[in-house]
Amino acid sequence: MGKMRTALAISALLFPFGLGAQNVQLNAPDADESLRTTLTVASLTLSLAEDGADAPQDYVAAARADYRRLLTGLYAQGFYGGTISILVDGVEASSIDPLMPRASVGSVVLSVDPGPRFTFGRTDITPLARGTSLPDAFATGQIAESGVVGDAADAAVEGWRNNSRPLAQTAGQSITARHPDQALDVSIIVDPGPELRFGIVSVEGNENVRTDRIRAIAGLPDGPFDPAMIERAEENLRRTGTFSSATVIEADAATGDTLPLTIAVVEQAPRRVGFGAEFSSVSGLTLSGFWMHRNLLGGAERFRVEGEVTGLSGGTGGIDYTLGVSFVRPATFRQDNDLYAEALFTQLDEPSFFERDASIEVGVIRRLRDDFVGEFGIGFAAGEVTDTLGTRTYSLISLPVKCTVDRRDDAFNPESGYYADLSIAPFVGLGDTGTGVRVLGDGRVYRSFGTDDRVTLAARGQIGSVIGASANEVPSSYLFFSGGGGSVRGQPYQSLAVDLGGGNEIGGTSFVATQLEARVDINDTFGVVGFYDAGFVGADSVPFSNGDWHAGAGVGVRYNTGIGPIRLDLATPANGDNAGRSLEVYIGIGQAF
Repeated sequence: MGKMRTALAISALLFPFGLGAQNVQLNAPDADESLRTTLTVASLTLSLAEDGADAPQDYVAAARADYRRLLTGLYAQGFYGGTISILVDGVEASSIDPLMPRASVGSVVLSVDPGPRFTFGRTDITPLARGTSLPDAFATGQIAESGVVGDAADAAVEGWRNNSRPLAQTAGQSITARHPDQALDVSIIVDPGPELRFGIVSVEGNENVRTDRIRAIAGLPDGPFDPAMIERAEENLRRTGTFSSATVIEADAATGDTLPLTIAVVEQAPRRVGFGAEFSSVSGLTLSGFWMHRNLLGGAERFRVEGEVTGLSGGTGGIDYTLGVSFVRPATFRQDNDLYAEALFTQLDEPSFFERDASIEVGVIRRLRDDFVGEFGIGFAAGEVTDTLGTRTYSLISLPVKCTVDRRDDAFNPESGYYADLSIAPFVGLGDTGTGVRVLGDGRVYRSFGTDDRVTLAARGQIGSVIGASANEVPSSYLFFSGGGGSVRGQPYQSLAVDLGGGNEIGGTSFVATQLEARVDINDTFGVVGFYDAGFVGADSVPFSNGDWHAGAGVGVRYNTGIGPIRLDLATPANGDNAGRSLEVYIGIGQAF
């Protein structure tokens, strides 16, 4: 191979005892920064020097291997006429006997002349399935990077797999470098293979979860092969939380006109315990905990008992208690349906009311898509409430319906995407309880920009209404208040309600809130936030009428952890007599929304 005339040393490592390489250099004066980085990453010799290796034979072996590795690096960037020389103590590495022991290696010099950069000439791949989309970079006149050739071949094969031909593969290829024209001609032949259906599905790795339930949850159909269904089957199994891994393995050969499959799973420990804490100067300390069984009946059923205590040392009236029990059975009635049942017992000691409530609900969670989930059920609730209007009991039957679209990139620390949730709960009152419908919507959107997307703008809007029943005919927990971490930071908890006069207040039958945040990452660990919140509570079911607004603003700090940012927000009222005169503190895990 040819040698370079001059060299630019960009990497060197010295060893104090002369056992390893005293000097390791990559000389590539005609390489740009991108190519130089590619060659550095490709070189085993440079890697040894960086790691501090000192065995001479290791350097000889690495140097001999680097011819092919550096050549691959050149091909990856479209250079097909380069020359490489690797000198170990002045001797070409390819001529050194790798079995001959060496006492030392003083220097290794890797010299690379990339030569001209090639572009694609002829680009042929046949046959192609309908709907196949090849990479835009695989076209005449584009830089002939070797990885693009592989991507194009993979796209051609995947196109046939998407047309029920899972055994498609490349059957041959011809790649010719035309040096005078600095062009690369590529011709690839694809063997589509036979059109197949899903075949027998076996299961391996399960110990406590029944095989029939794993098949049902995976939901692989008895129909034409579809790789999208395999991805969905794996996601269905992982979503249960019962398995630490779940993979669908395709057979290497067909059986008749079908392709056998194997579902390989690894089960998680069936039981889990968790605890949480959150603090704000308004609502005080919140403590929560849960116990969960991931495989209660042997069919990946999830059983969960959880409790929460809120308002410890807070200014929200008193201490609230919640105890809940829930059960979820995946793949009920059909593969994309989860059956759920839950019972909830609550005591709410709020500034404007005191309520004890017991409820039960049974329903179905329907996964229309991975990011689009619908729920519908039937529930019964009964309890007693004491507020400005006196003490009364209530009981009602509800038919809750809920739809959620979640296209955030990260639920704990979203930087892009959006989230939307709409709950509609018609209810029929028994006795003196009113009949109507409660509606609550929540929408959030995130956009990032700047260097490495370090600036994120986040916006949230909420809207709610109780229609058909007056405030004194429904539980106080059905009504709306504003103020505190979930609506308007800086304003006292549930400080905005409907004023009945004489110091008496009650929750509203309409509600609107908005939260705006600008989040800036200072570095990978710390970030700062500025925010403005506003909320409205009205006495009529139509939002924005017969009510009042209030607002809050503040700043915050975020400390990023592996599970999400730790949040510290400082907020003050932005309107009213106390604007800027009081300070509220909020601490938690994850962004505010």
